[in-house]
Amino acid sequence: MSAESISLSAKVLGAMLFYPPDSEQVQPLIALLKSNDWVQMWPCATPEAKACAAELFAEANVSAEELNDAWQRLFVGPYALPAPPWGSVYLDKESVIFGDSTLALRQWMRLNHIEPHLKQAEPEDHIGLMLMLSAWLAENSPQLLGEFLTVHLMPWAGRYFELLGMKAEHPWYEGVAVLAESTLSGWREALVLEAIPAKELYF
Repeated sequence: MSAESISLSAKVLGAMLFYPPDSEQVQPLIALLKSNDWVQMWPCATPEAKACAAELFAEANVSAEELNDAWQRLFVGPYALPAPPWGSVYLDKESVIFGDSTLALRQWMRLNHIEPHLKQAEPEDHIGLMLMLSAWLAENSPQLLGEFLTVHLMPWAGRYFELLGMKAEHPWYEGVAVLAESTLSGWREALVLEAIPAKELYF
């Protein structure tokens, strides 16, 4: 699997999970995923997962109001988020944001001279940001990608996508969860990553 393949899939999934559905980043992706044109091109998921995701995308009502309501409930609040998108919620005993695992990721980024450019004070371990960082690493520092995925993303991402799939209550984000989970498994196989550390999850 090429770095380009990983970058492409990571950018699409990262944007879907970080930006609101009515944003300029996501609008063209909704149009793409609503068509079936992406299925043959998508490089890193099983045929079964792609078929399942395509079916969910096809049946989803992507009217601005409905999709924005789903986004608000899953990523913004005001109520407790059913599938919090930050790694430290899963990895820290207190299930807090900006926890120890966030600080460890921040330190790793600093050591490797990776400078996030965020317009808001979003924790670096937001799932969407981490997927987009995976894309950046695949293109610019592929020698760091395996360590980043193994140590910082994959120990909790599977649990997040499992929760997102169960709690989304909207076929669009159910489809994103199915596609993302299978895609990350595809990366792991393609990159022949070392065993993912068994970290205790608290959420």
